[in-house]
Formats: sequence, C-alpha cells, structure tokens
Amino acid sequence: MANSEPTAKRTPWLVIVLLLLLCSAGSAAAVYFLVGSDKLAALAAGSEAPPAPVKSPTPLFVPIAPFTVNLQGSPGQQNLLYIGLALKVGDSSTEALLKEHMPEVRSRLLMLMASQKAAELITPAGKEALSAQILALFDTPLATPQPPLAIDGVLFSDFIVQ
Repeated sequence: MANSEPTAKRTPWLVIVLLLLLCSAGSAAAVYFLVGSDKLAALAAGSEAPPAPVKSPTPLFVPIAPFTVNLQGSPGQQNLLYIGLALKVGDSSTEALLKEHMPEVRSRLLMLMASQKAAELITPAGKEALSAQILALFDTPLATPQPPLAIDGVLFSDFIVQ
C-alpha cells in the first residue's frame, strides 16, 4: 500500500500540468495564425483590410495610317510633314464609330495638317498645340445623331518635318 499512495498524489498534479501545457500551446497557435495573416493587426488598428487594387481597363487605340501632307510655308519654299498617329479612346463604341468614319477622319486631319507651318511644328509646344487641335476636330459630329465620343488623347508614332 505504501507504493500506491505516492502515485495517487502525483496524478492530479500531472493532469494540471498537462492541461496548462495544452492551453498554452493552443493560445500560441491561435496568436501565430492571427498575427501571421495580419487580421489581428488590422483589428488592432481599427481599420478594414486595404481594398484590392483597381485593375485599369485595357486601353483602346485607333491607329491612323501614316500620311504625307504639304505644309504652309514662305513663298518658294516647300515643306512636307510625314505623320502617323493613333487616337486613344475610352470605349469600344467610339472605336467602332471612328473606324466606320475613317475616310472623313483622315480628310479632316489632312485639312488641319495642310494649314500648319513647319516652323511651329518643329517645337514641342507646336506638337502639343497640334494634338489639341486634333482633339478639337472631333467637336464637330461625324454622324447625325452621334453618341458622345470618348477620345482621351492623340499619340504620334511618326513625325517628320522636311
């Protein structure tokens, strides 16, 4: 009987120690997973998770075949402009309308380019002014009735003044 008495006294302490170790391990695992996934940090900061980055739509471009045009110049001087450009559009309906009316678009562009002076087009400011004039060409409707056009910009791919 003397041998069974010490075992009975050790059993409750052993159970208590094992329960404490199990609780500690469970708490440590919970903290590890919460901190590792940044949920605890977001809750502590009082903010929501950051919003997902907004994916920008694929840009649409309407290329216009390069062309050559005579420029305005002083008498006896002949200047040429070889230009290729693309229009950056905001939606597919604008893209379709421009492609459908491409002969008229090219005609308007040729008339505009023919009125330019070579000395002005050589400078960066002249190119920016030309870009603004090209955008202004589309203020006049191509068709009747015409939905609003979403033209975001003019991009020059070829630009040679001679």
